Amino acid sequence: MKSHPNLCKANDSLLLIVDIQTKLLAAMSQPVSEEIIDKSDRLITAAKLLNIPIWVTEQYPQGLGPTHPKISELLPPDYQHFEKTSFSCCSTDNFLNLLKTSHRPKIILAGQEAHVCILQTALELTTAGFSVYIVEDAVCSRNAEHKFYALNRLAQQNVTITNFESVLFEWLENASHPQFKTIMALLH
Repeated sequence: MKSHPNLCKANDSLLLIVDIQTKLLAAMSQPVSEEIIDKSDRLITAAKLLNIPIWVTEQYPQGLGPTHPKISELLPPDYQHFEKTSFSCCSTDNFLNLLKTSHRPKIILAGQEAHVCILQTALELTTAGFSVYIVEDAVCSRNAEHKFYALNRLAQQNVTITNFESVLFEWLENASHPQFKTIMALLH
């Protein structure tokens, strides 16, 4: 049986963690920042288990600080790192060129802020021919309404709005997957 083209598979996905930085995260409410770190950690852990490439961006790290330590300590040695001043990751030097050579057409986005860097990156990625998946419980904005309207706008532009559990189950595809039990432990 041929699977639906909108399903994410481990062999065609790339996880992009956008700007989960210390000072920017401090501007979020504590429950929101804790959820973003928690869901991003779980996505990173699953991606590592399934050999899915992980890319991380930092928006003006001199001012907004480095990637949050709970995120950075989980990253594999071969992750791609990009510092940027543009809001869209796609405007960062060599980002799109490297992405095109990754042969990963489905980009899974987590990070902040939904109405700025996530939105602009997602729209430009779709223009560049990628399928984009926003993990709604792993993105945030300082204002909840900004996130709400950004996700609505993105959905209108054929960006898929999903959640971290759906992504994990799509990556696994089947309960017989060798990493099934390990990844199920991430659902707690």
